[in-house]
Amino acid sequence: MEELQLMKQAVQALMSGMPQALRDPHRPAWHLAPSVGLLNDPNGFIQHNGVYHLFYQWNPLGCDHRNKCWGHWQSTDLVNWQHQPVALVPGACYDSHGCYSGSAVVADGKIMLAYTGNVKYPDGSRTAYQCLAQENAQGGYDKLGPVLPLPPGYSGHVRDPKVWHHQDQWYMVLGARDLQDCGKVLLLRSADLRNWQLLGEIAGSQLNGIGDFGYMWECPDLCTLDDAEVLICCPQGLAAQAERYLNVYQAGYLTGKLDYQQARFEHGAFHELDLGFEFYAPQTTLAEDGRRLLVGWMGVPEQDEDCHPTLQYGWIHTLTCPRELSLHNGKLYQQPARELQRLRDEGRQWQDIANNAPAWPIDSAELLLTPTGAFRADFGGAMTLAWDGNLLRLTRNNLRSGQPEHRYWRGTLNQLQLLFDRSSVEIFINHGEAVMSARYFPGPQPLLHLSGEAPLALQHWSLTPCMLE
Repeated sequence: MEELQLMKQAVQALMSGMPQALRDPHRPAWHLAPSVGLLNDPNGFIQHNGVYHLFYQWNPLGCDHRNKCWGHWQSTDLVNWQHQPVALVPGACYDSHGCYSGSAVVADGKIMLAYTGNVKYPDGSRTAYQCLAQENAQGGYDKLGPVLPLPPGYSGHVRDPKVWHHQDQWYMVLGARDLQDCGKVLLLRSADLRNWQLLGEIAGSQLNGIGDFGYMWECPDLCTLDDAEVLICCPQGLAAQAERYLNVYQAGYLTGKLDYQQARFEHGAFHELDLGFEFYAPQTTLAEDGRRLLVGWMGVPEQDEDCHPTLQYGWIHTLTCPRELSLHNGKLYQQPARELQRLRDEGRQWQDIANNAPAWPIDSAELLLTPTGAFRADFGGAMTLAWDGNLLRLTRNNLRSGQPEHRYWRGTLNQLQLLFDRSSVEIFINHGEAVMSARYFPGPQPLLHLSGEAPLALQHWSLTPCMLE
């Protein structure tokens, strides 16, 4: 489909579909969601001249994974966001089947987008080009075309360039699937963003002692925290275990030290970034104040997407809240960006035996829970969170089968911070030691009901809506 034709159809889809989408009672009050159609990976997350830019994979023509464009929001405070012109639309010979995920950098004072052009052939084969686009004076982006063809030795699944600057050179990590069906992360270098040299594989299946670890590693993101490198990645093909790797595909991280000259990354074990039902394809950026921020997709590819009740309203999926990252003793901590506290309405406090707790409104709310023993929390009859002193278990009925399904965390529980937004909850454990993110679909005006014999302290804030402009 040519770019102009797709844009015309997108405008029609927006005009006809937005009134219906806005009637959905599950539409978030303050999380970012598509106006119509499907949203998935966050892309090009960057702050430039005080303004945050957040691009995202978007199909304006439907709730499936076709017609991948780059939508674009911007904000000065991570709370109030404004729509911008659509940044990328597929249609060129090098991105005919989608402008897939990528990142953004600033070069020569302008934002540059690095993205994957996806091309599929009639015989079922495919290839991928790593491409550039440059900001123009009108706030849009001009495609500059491919800067890297498919590297030899890899399948057509090479994508999701994350680019950064280090010691007068540009570096890129790419997710890849080699010809032996092993997932890899590739490291490349360039002096000018146009001419790239493949330095080698720095992580992946059958590398660095990690063993067999999936057939494709998507959405790599490499950043530095406390003089260590953190490689975020999304391995596909991991077998589920009793209490981890329970989603269809995983998102996690490795910590270690990158040798830029030798293209060698010595790292520790793989850890999941989020232990909930919906989390994938996270991307980070370095804010101008020095914080490392992360946004993820509150969804998972091919995981009951066709069962979401929002489909009848013509839209699907949201992003997570922006999170601040820190590293403590090799463990990655995530906390809600401090700017989100501006959403808080007047707070209330309560303390007593959990069984004596009143019901708390959680349509759009933040809660801080400090338990002293076992308890159970019911989220509007659609999800439960239970702590038995050793195991924290999040439970809901599967969207397809209707049978209970669970996600788990083990440890010593000191505090829970819960952010609710109509059809989602993000649960931050022990000031960000672990996180559980999930979509759930309660009835109108859901309430939190607590039960248990142990004392529990609670703070509650209603969160004010934050409408997109």
